[in-house]
Amino acid sequence: MYDVIVIGSGPGGYVAAIRAAQLGMKTAIIEKYPTLGGTCLNVGCIPSKALLDSSEHYHNAAHTFKTHGINLSGLKVDLKQMIARKEDVVKQNVEGIQFLMKKNKIDVHHGFGSFVDKNTVKVSKEDGSSETIQGKNIIIATGSKPASLPFIKIDKDRIITSTEALKMKEIPKHLIVIGGGVIGMELGSVYGRLGAKVSVVEFMDAIIPSMDRTMGKELQKSLKKLGFDFYLKHKVTAVENKGKEVIVKADNGKGEIVEIKGDYVLVSIGRRPYTDGLNAEAAGVKVNERGQVEVDDHLITNVPNIYAIGDVVKGAMLAHKAEEEGVFVAEYIAGQKPHINYLLIPGVVYTWPEVASVGYTEEQLKEKGIKYKVGKFPFMASGRARASMDTDGLVKVLADGETDEILGVHMIGPRTADMIAEAVVAMEYRASAEDISRMSHAHPTYTEAFKEACLAATDNRALHI
Repeated sequence: MYDVIVIGSGPGGYVAAIRAAQLGMKTAIIEKYPTLGGTCLNVGCIPSKALLDSSEHYHNAAHTFKTHGINLSGLKVDLKQMIARKEDVVKQNVEGIQFLMKKNKIDVHHGFGSFVDKNTVKVSKEDGSSETIQGKNIIIATGSKPASLPFIKIDKDRIITSTEALKMKEIPKHLIVIGGGVIGMELGSVYGRLGAKVSVVEFMDAIIPSMDRTMGKELQKSLKKLGFDFYLKHKVTAVENKGKEVIVKADNGKGEIVEIKGDYVLVSIGRRPYTDGLNAEAAGVKVNERGQVEVDDHLITNVPNIYAIGDVVKGAMLAHKAEEEGVFVAEYIAGQKPHINYLLIPGVVYTWPEVASVGYTEEQLKEKGIKYKVGKFPFMASGRARASMDTDGLVKVLADGETDEILGVHMIGPRTADMIAEAVVAMEYRASAEDISRMSHAHPTYTEAFKEACLAATDNRALHI
């Protein structure tokens, strides 16, 4: 009998298993695929960042090296090598998780995990055999899968999801991206930088619509420089594979049907919780109509010894959110009193410029009727950004109109994925905009833009604009 069984080895699952083992619990983890790490490490965060980096190197070689005084000739993309490097990065990462399981003496069971009852899980293996294991506590960490629309047939050839987009055999001539969210913008950027024409069809009136609207507007401006076309407020009505050509039809909101022709369509309208075949009902666990496992504030399901974390429960589908929840559950099982402030889990889009945000958006503050101040600082005015030719974007700080406490930070620009951590620390300690503006930031750095935006929010005191 295990103290803890974790079903799923993505960032939520494997971190939960490590923390449980660190706390002295006998732990097992079940993974249906041959490698550990889940979507994030195998077909998500890690491989997409590898390709984003490769494509950015190529784009700079083609477009900015000359200005830097570096002249090249015969520049071309070796997509096969690019994909091979990506696969090597993935291999190193998943082997790292395997090592961590051994180091922490966690039993790894490869096979498909499904409930027999509230303490028993069946592991069905690829060779047709199966075993059952028992645990006092069970953590569901089965993650999510790409979502689609009922009338779209994903053929994995011309009509693809993010998984197929990470192992293309050729650079699309014209990639049509359905969905202007994070995944669509990242993978669209990869192929846009490599020379593909990219058209984005989005139902909402902005790209990355869940983030502060200033971010979407700025990212759209930047992506237009790459040659992106945007069809906002367009509802997709049909997608057809005609062999070498794919046709997307969309209603433009005026009763007119717009037809877009390309050679590949990437369907990236979000992800859905993955509980297929989990047999949750055998354990008495409630799954709602959206496929999410229902949990309380302690991530406990309606069955007291069964927990659920990550993409399979409510909230943002983020690897680091799943990790926080994995640690939370392990510590809660051990009798500790952990805490997660969901407002302070940052979100990042790894396009270039990168987009990163934490806390409230301006739209949310308006909706809540909270009095606030805004401070902005453009990277165009940053000495470091001028030196590296990364002048697109800005930092936007939202502070309480009366107390000056930082309520939200939204950044689009170079290395904002790393810079947002300073904002998270500031908000965790309830810093005011003035607190940050009085701290010394090394010069020249990108992070000075955060200080300047805080100065701008504090009586419009920015020094360099």
